[in-house]
Amino acid sequence: MHPLAQTAVITLAVVNARVWTGDTRRPWADALAVAGDRIAAVGSSAEIKKLVPSTARVIDAHGAMVTPGFTDAHVHFLDGGFALQSVKLRDAKTKAEFIQRIAAFAKTVPAGAWILNGDWDHENWGGELPHKEWIDSVTPHNPVWINRLDGHMNLANSAALKAAAVTREVKDVSGGTIVRDASGAPTGIFKDNAASIVGRAIPAAPAVLKDRALNAAMTYVAEQGVTAVQAMGDWNDLEVYRRAHAAGTLRTRIYAYVPISTWKRLADEVQAKGRGDAWLRIGGLKGFVDGSIGSHTALMLEPFTDNPNDKGLMVNTPEHLYEWTSAGDKAGLQLAVHAIGDRAIRMQLDIFERVAKENGARDRRFRIEHAQHPAVADIARFGQLGVIPSMQPYHAIDDGRFVERVIGHERGKSTYAFKSMLDAKAPMAFGSDWFVAPPIPLIGIYAAVTRRTFDDKHPGGWYPEQKITVEQALRAYTAGGAYAGFAEKERGVLAKGMLADFVMIDKDLTKIAPETIRDAKVLMTVVGGKAVFERP
Repeated sequence: MHPLAQTAVITLAVVNARVWTGDTRRPWADALAVAGDRIAAVGSSAEIKKLVPSTARVIDAHGAMVTPGFTDAHVHFLDGGFALQSVKLRDAKTKAEFIQRIAAFAKTVPAGAWILNGDWDHENWGGELPHKEWIDSVTPHNPVWINRLDGHMNLANSAALKAAAVTREVKDVSGGTIVRDASGAPTGIFKDNAASIVGRAIPAAPAVLKDRALNAAMTYVAEQGVTAVQAMGDWNDLEVYRRAHAAGTLRTRIYAYVPISTWKRLADEVQAKGRGDAWLRIGGLKGFVDGSIGSHTALMLEPFTDNPNDKGLMVNTPEHLYEWTSAGDKAGLQLAVHAIGDRAIRMQLDIFERVAKENGARDRRFRIEHAQHPAVADIARFGQLGVIPSMQPYHAIDDGRFVERVIGHERGKSTYAFKSMLDAKAPMAFGSDWFVAPPIPLIGIYAAVTRRTFDDKHPGGWYPEQKITVEQALRAYTAGGAYAGFAEKERGVLAKGMLADFVMIDKDLTKIAPETIRDAKVLMTVVGGKAVFERP
């Protein structure tokens, strides 16, 4: 923590608020003051008013709630920014609506431009996978490469297949699936590693469009109360963030992760340039064990209930994952590995346990991203090993519409096991997985507290024994996220000397009916003492 200089002048104060500080020494207050980019004081309105000079801005919250700024512990930040400007398919309810939206969007883009993103969900129309023939006639002049909302399955039209030189002779790839029709020709659906066959044909976006996507992403998350993100991406993304940082235009704090196979390059970067500052930080590696439950590519110990011949797939081999994890850890880097199925989670926990023993004690903060479907026996291991379950509550009330059909009721009991993870003393962090799900912490808190699925078929909660309290959910989005990114000495609680990152919400989330939490509104978001969003 950086104590404030005695001469620091208070520039901003919030009074008459319900301040949830996240600080266990003083959980509640009703006012705070800011000097520069840090919290100068937290206390009563009377105390704070005495400290504030006439030059400071004073905000009367009129009883609104103030919390530490939200950290979204898992986003694909530039992808999210690009998705804001692309075709919207997430809530297309029928095959006809899916086709119509693509047709309408195609009329707004120049011939030859690729149509990307989309976030479609075939569960909306009963589970039938889309086919290139659905959209070929409405997109004759544009390659289409649109992803399912989980990012583990894409649909290509014939123009995209032609651009990628894909024919019926295309060979299958390890860790991926090419869906084919009865004659053996690709239908346009490519899963996980197979997606690279078409994806590599997409021309790179120009720098100006990447910068625009970052700006759109920062604006959007600020509106949701998000002040910091942990961005799972690549070196090209990092270049965009660095460009914005150099220009002084970052409004969201970013911890940028790069692919696990590039551990040596990252180790060299850290040694040469350090890990960054409070705005942009490096030092994390992101890997994959498996795919997703919605695409039937999550790696399971037993077959899927609705497909007895399928146990999912392995995106990377255990040998590669061990090699990269061990080398990255030896280099002092943080490992964050995507594992969704029970077999995938067990495999990565085994690797983490082995590497920690071999490399010796240190503050390494291994992470498992998503940790969606652990075997019951493995939940305790998160706490025992100190592995962070980096989880996304929105997925629970989204996937809850269909997961039992895919893995059955018994395995469903440990799905999105928020309470069991906390009971096991696992250091849980919450995020969204945006673009896969919206980066809206208030909906994430609603999801974790109510577990009411989006189809309204579980009003009392889907596996209600896994519900947690509002304060537990808030902690996972604040202090938990800060800890997951080695930033707990700077952020995550509201206390003197911490960075002045906070959010004001129109209702006290701890006092309202849980089912109304998602209707609460962010009134103001402050990062480093400056308002980056104010509701008109």
